Amino acid sequence: MNQDSRSDKDLVRLCRKGDERAAHELVSRFQRPVFSQVRRMVRDQELAEDLAQEAFVRAFDRLDQYDPDYKFSSWLFKIAHNLTIDHLRKKELDTVSIHGAPDATTPDEQEATAVTLESREERPDERFEAEALGEEIEAAIGELRPDYREAVLLRHVQGHSYREIAEIMDVPLGTVKTYIHRARNELQEKLAHLRDS
Repeated sequence: MNQDSRSDKDLVRLCRKGDERAAHELVSRFQRPVFSQVRRMVRDQELAEDLAQEAFVRAFDRLDQYDPDYKFSSWLFKIAHNLTIDHLRKKELDTVSIHGAPDATTPDEQEATAVTLESREERPDERFEAEALGEEIEAAIGELRPDYREAVLLRHVQGHSYREIAEIMDVPLGTVKTYIHRARNELQEKLAHLRDS
């Protein structure tokens, strides 16, 4: 069977046996989403790369602690979450940016971290408007407090369920729902001018 078609849990099992190709496949599957999530939290390209790399190192060091009853992605995102939150607490960084989209330096990095609005067949002027709207949404998300921002990104960018977000952020399910509800309300206020135009 081709490793690309194996489940995450199968790849973890192979990693535990020392299969380096399985480890590379897991990194390949989750490298961009983990980096993207961390990048949006710390708002710093190099720091995000370091923290994402550290998240993978910790995950592979602790594979024996992974419980296959849960999704591997949730477990990995929880490790990345904890690392990022620990860093933010230690450094007391201001993670709120009032500027536009993240300052990714290459087209690939921009694509990996961008909030995009897609439509099937749009004219160039519509595409430009959609990109501008995406940048405004990205900026508004960047202004949310870190826990709201992370919950919204995990839900609407990464596609995690509420229960998975609760596991990743290590908070009760009701707290996740509150975070997302409040974040949506704040975003509606921040983006209200778009409805009026």
